[in-house]
Amino acid sequence: MKSKLEDKFKEQYLKEADAVYFTPGRVNLIGEHIDYNGGLVMPCAVTLGTWLAIAPNSDGKFKFKSLNFEAETAVESNQKHEKDGSLWANYPIGIINEIINDGKEISGLDFLYSGNIPIGSGLSSSASIEIVTAFALNDYFNLGYDKLELVKMAKRVENDFIGLNSGIMDQFAVAFGEKDKAIVLDCETLKYKMVDVDLGNYVLAIINTKKPRELADSKYNERVEECQTALKLLNEEIQLHNLCELTAEKFALHSHLITDETILNRATHVVKENDRVHLAAKALNAGELKEFGRLMYASHQSLKDLYEVSGIELDTVVEFCSGYEHVIGARMTGAGFGGCAIALLEKGFEEDFAKHLTDYYVHKIGYPAEIYVSDIGNGPVKL
Repeated sequence: MKSKLEDKFKEQYLKEADAVYFTPGRVNLIGEHIDYNGGLVMPCAVTLGTWLAIAPNSDGKFKFKSLNFEAETAVESNQKHEKDGSLWANYPIGIINEIINDGKEISGLDFLYSGNIPIGSGLSSSASIEIVTAFALNDYFNLGYDKLELVKMAKRVENDFIGLNSGIMDQFAVAFGEKDKAIVLDCETLKYKMVDVDLGNYVLAIINTKKPRELADSKYNERVEECQTALKLLNEEIQLHNLCELTAEKFALHSHLITDETILNRATHVVKENDRVHLAAKALNAGELKEFGRLMYASHQSLKDLYEVSGIELDTVVEFCSGYEHVIGARMTGAGFGGCAIALLEKGFEEDFAKHLTDYYVHKIGYPAEIYVSDIGNGPVKL
């Protein structure tokens, strides 16, 4: 991919690229809609991701092009910028804003992006673009940020520039990912530990439902508000900073404070999903993959019934997986409302799985899903 991108850069900008960078996408193995509730998540980086080639220019502008999007744009360097509709380049422009707001001086660059993460699929293409941009600018201009500062910068872009009330998991996962390891991240304290993921005779299958979802235009922000409502009601009796401070047992003692069934369902999912992350980490540490797979199925059921962020496409994939003997666990991954599911698939059955899932999915949904097999990969790198 590097040489292809360098060739395309020369074709687009009529000069050689000066540097090339890569940042992965991510899947969340378990712990969904927990990050903005201050709990534990378990993401890992994947080998799909975003490549970025850059070179300086004398125009005093940042110019953005992509092999994945037709739209091109340019902005002046060293001045603040506004969000431009739904333009893909809002993500790197937001990063540049953050750096300028921090008083750093960065000069004109030509950017060319290329990615193989399905857009809008729940594999964090936006976080991958943000972090590859921040990582590249930090390296190229020797700005001195550490990795966690880049993560926090990218989160501010999502929250303040893009307008999505998301947590920190996506940016953290793509920045801190390590090969064959998952990250158990406490989204409240940002303390984390790496957990070895020995899949043994299994691989990680990623199934893109081909139903894209725009989180900022979906019910994501509504779910955030519902959890805040639950927290406010519980705080009439106990003092909590976030829902994930509650164990299931303590939640049961105070759940009577939440009389609205929908709000109760949302809070129940959050508390029990947080517990599932604890159990999943124990299962992986003990090499108990089948128990981990059981927890994946339980997570999906909760996201479907209590949190209501699944949909017929994701449910169809998980339904097929639950009846396919060579899969031991499956669930939606990411925020939902479309996007991707993941499955633990026995090695040697990749083609059979893809064929039978495709037939099943087309019969129920009317068009095929996309199926990928990925390793657990590393975080950002200069190539």
